[in-house]
Amino acid sequence: MTAAATLCAIVPPYVLDRLAEAGHEPAVHSLALDAAHRAARLAPPPPVAATPGLNRVISDAGHTQPLPGRTVRTEGRAPVGDASVNHAYDGLGATFALYSAAFGRDSIDGQGLRLDASVHYGRHYDNAFWNGHQMVFGDGDGEIFGDFTACIDVIGHELTHGVTQFTAGLEYHDQPGALNESISDVFGSLVKQYALRQDAATADWLIGAGLLAPGVQGVALRSMKAPGTAYDDPRLGKDPQPAHMRDYVQTDEDEGGVHINSGIPNHAFYLLATALGGPAWEGAGLIWYDALTGRRVPADADFTAFARATVAAAKARYPDRSSIADTVTAAWAQVGVSPG
Repeated sequence: MTAAATLCAIVPPYVLDRLAEAGHEPAVHSLALDAAHRAARLAPPPPVAATPGLNRVISDAGHTQPLPGRTVRTEGRAPVGDASVNHAYDGLGATFALYSAAFGRDSIDGQGLRLDASVHYGRHYDNAFWNGHQMVFGDGDGEIFGDFTACIDVIGHELTHGVTQFTAGLEYHDQPGALNESISDVFGSLVKQYALRQDAATADWLIGAGLLAPGVQGVALRSMKAPGTAYDDPRLGKDPQPAHMRDYVQTDEDEGGVHINSGIPNHAFYLLATALGGPAWEGAGLIWYDALTGRRVPADADFTAFARATVAAAKARYPDRSSIADTVTAAWAQVGVSPG
């Protein structure tokens, strides 16, 4: 299935709202651009013939808003003199590599979709997003955020919104939206772990490590290991993510808290991955991928429905190892979700 295109950005609106209220001009500008994209009716992209294997096209928006911009690097071409172009190219490749090698998936749609990305979007744009058919990266403002192409997990996160779009099609609000965001965090982290060949015990489980500029009191945008601890800065505020259902945040902002409450399923995945041990893409990642792609998850799934799907996926993949499904159930129980 293919869900309706939704702009999915890595920096939550409540972070930019706080900066904008303090008079941070790049945040004001970034919020306006995000709002314009969300309000726009995205025209379907021109048809591109799918071909098996990796096919990347990187464009330079030239600090303007029209997309995609000027093509500056295509598949197989040598690195260019622009670090953002090369980072984007490499990050798209790393994401493709994880999905191909670990899950046997041919690009984000499973059918060889070309991976398109635009860099240098806007001026001092404090975000990166998936708009339904391509990646878009800002340069950051240099004061709060750095270059958004520099974090491989950010790229994996945003492209995974495309995977969700082409599979379960999770709605982008409340618990389905929090699951949508969490799945992107999960596989964004796995992209980084796979590229670095880290196992679950040695991974940092941070989303956007290195994105915050020097002087900002924080280590990343989110922590799957310890939700709510990624940052605590006078300008950004304190990371509001809960790690347990008892602290679930009821809010009308952020599409019902999709970037906030994603901390709960994020932590469940972390608990499962570390309990199983070894490379997370070989254990917990396979279970999450099977649940997402196996038609077990409706578009309006809440946390309980997704938890049940992961238990069912574990039983199906490991029919002779019931302890694995039990470990999945236990991980969800530790964050206050009962698969039933």
